[in-house]
Amino acid sequence: MSEEKVITSLDIANQKTSLESSSKEGSNDFSEDSKKLRILEALLFASNEPLNINALSGQLKTQPAEIFKLIDALKTKYQSSGINLNEIAGGWAFRTAPDLASELTIYRNVKRRLSKAALETLAIIAYHQPITRAEIEDIRGVMLSRGTLDQLLEIGWVKPRGKRRTPGRPATWVTTNDFLSHFGLAALDDLPAREELKGAGLLDLQIPLNKDKKINPDNVSIDNQDSSESMLDEEANS
Repeated sequence: MSEEKVITSLDIANQKTSLESSSKEGSNDFSEDSKKLRILEALLFASNEPLNINALSGQLKTQPAEIFKLIDALKTKYQSSGINLNEIAGGWAFRTAPDLASELTIYRNVKRRLSKAALETLAIIAYHQPITRAEIEDIRGVMLSRGTLDQLLEIGWVKPRGKRRTPGRPATWVTTNDFLSHFGLAALDDLPAREELKGAGLLDLQIPLNKDKKINPDNVSIDNQDSSESMLDEEANS
């Protein structure tokens, strides 16, 4: 009887060891593609800002073409969930599904709201960038107060781009990636037309918005733009 008890104890110990070993092996039982997909998912989830293809490619040590395939797989995975993978400001980020917006809206008092002058100035910069202060004033028909640009700078939606090669070398202004991210735009080409804004009741400004003039301020080339754009300095005025 004593010998049988010893054998039974050994059997139980061996079975336990075998189960633990199988569990450890199973936890690492992922294909290379599945592992990369999980890493990509974790990177995007943990990041507080959109990640571009180059950053993801460097992190995963994978060619950009493969990153695009992985992104497509993630988009498919999340397309019917509460969060979606969206292209934002030249990168990729998780955002809540648009159809849930009304359920997630939180109403609260804000300490500071943009003035009408700031909204008009932001719209002009967005649709006419790169643009100088004098040009903004010319479009609005009134002088631009210093506080208006300061307000937009403080929010982080505009920034100085460079200087025009004209007398006085005036600074030019453009929108930022934070502007694109806040309004859920992948690029400036996604800016809505004036008619769309008015139809949605979001525009009540008597200012011309140049929808056809699409310039990516980070890709302005001095050599191949029109005469006014070709006068921009390459260097940013920080």
